[in-house]
Amino acid sequence: MTTMPAPLIEMLNALADPAMLLDDRGRVAATNAAAKDRFGAWVEGQSYISVLRQPGLLAPVENAFFSQQSGTARFIHVDGAVETAFEVGITPLASLLRNGRSPVMLIFRDVSEQGEGAAMRRDFVANVSHELKTPLTAMIGYVETLQGPAQKDEEAQRRFLAHLGQELSRMNRLVVDLLSLSRLEGQSRRKPRDRVDLVALLSEVVGLLAFTASDQQVELVLDTPERADVFGDADQLTQVVANLVENAIKYGRQPGTVRVDLDYVQREPVLRGPAWRMSVIDDGPGIAAEHLPRLTERFYRVDTGRSRQQGGTGLGLAIVKHIVNRHRGRLKIESKPGEGTRIGVTLPAATEPTLS
Repeated sequence: MTTMPAPLIEMLNALADPAMLLDDRGRVAATNAAAKDRFGAWVEGQSYISVLRQPGLLAPVENAFFSQQSGTARFIHVDGAVETAFEVGITPLASLLRNGRSPVMLIFRDVSEQGEGAAMRRDFVANVSHELKTPLTAMIGYVETLQGPAQKDEEAQRRFLAHLGQELSRMNRLVVDLLSLSRLEGQSRRKPRDRVDLVALLSEVVGLLAFTASDQQVELVLDTPERADVFGDADQLTQVVANLVENAIKYGRQPGTVRVDLDYVQREPVLRGPAWRMSVIDDGPGIAAEHLPRLTERFYRVDTGRSRQQGGTGLGLAIVKHIVNRHRGRLKIESKPGEGTRIGVTLPAATEPTLS
């Protein structure tokens, strides 16, 4: 691999966008910190063909090598379930031309947000409007009743004020979930770096939900090793666990049992390495097969009436999916009518297991 001039390496490291330097033999001679974060340090020393792989980018890179032609190309990078679109600036460094070929600099600009479809945004706005309109319509009706027929009826006033409070709480939960979803979408391409012990996190969440479960006559059973480390965002992973366990308590059998298991996977094929798999299992009525692929869609509900009655916003599993994707993990939902539901979250492991 050819050694690049020090000023060139300094310029590369000063760039905020991911950038690579290819030497005149077609190997990745250097990458900056942003490129290492996105593509991994392993790319250095590798052939650009094995690193880039996509014909739409390879052709203009070859033009830069052999004809000293600058250009741009589109490059799609997939990391777990997160797909990032880049516009790549391709610049031959003609001043370093040797044996008919010059080194080439590649600068990757993230254009994923520009690729979002207008139709998707319109659908989302329409769904939000519908979800807000339902409680607003109910609240207007309650207010009109309080101002009219119930004006001198204290019992009716108490009843309608209670309904009004419920609808306001529902709107507040919806706004909180929408803000959470918006933040997650902005963070989706930034992998968390903090070390988190899933065992401690699961124990804390299950402990906090113990009273809710007892009130619903649901037994919570937790089965974990002594320690299980992942790289993650503790607050977001807490949100995942709380959401899944709360759903299992709400929609499972009452009285019944909810199990939370944590298992070590020696090698997870999709994640290409060791992983921890958390499973939340209930013994409820189960979910029909036609609903399973759509459960993580925003505002999708299997039983609209029951979900709203339980205080659901229709965004919980969409939030879970975004968090799992940000952690480069996998979400799997398994269920059959009459056999309960199992939801598994698999995350790349940071350490070997410590067994209890």
